[in-house]
Amino acid sequence: MENPIYVEADQMSSTEVSNSVLFTGNVDAKQGDLRIRSDKMTVYYKEADPKEAKQGNTTQRIEKLVCVGNVEITREDWLGTSQQMTYLAGSRQVVLTGNAKAWQGQNMVSGEKIVYYMDEGRSEVVGGTKATAGGDKKKTEESGRVKMTIRQQ
Repeated sequence: MENPIYVEADQMSSTEVSNSVLFTGNVDAKQGDLRIRSDKMTVYYKEADPKEAKQGNTTQRIEKLVCVGNVEITREDWLGTSQQMTYLAGSRQVVLTGNAKAWQGQNMVSGEKIVYYMDEGRSEVVGGTKATAGGDKKKTEESGRVKMTIRQQ
């Protein structure tokens, strides 16, 4: 059995139709050694299995978490920040997008998207293409590259 998830926020609303719960304002969630903070968090639940419900198991299983705004996720010495985060419960992956950065100890890496594989304790960082469009034929397109800082002692 997995550790329970404890969530605190300024406000909460539940929607049965979409099997989701929305937490807003100073969201702080903890599960074991994992901590997630953000402006908003939506928790999506899987449909209940009728067989399990008949056996008296009414525990809801989380399908995914989606966090938006000032996202910060920590686990042991790993820290990730971004503007959006999706946690996929089935594969136990954390996907950070929007000014995504991750630190392990003193080392920092940044990119368009960071995927953290929780069970393996490893990360993948993906660059991207940054495009800016504006009036008067002002168009800029540059390659967003992965950047890393390695501190040596």
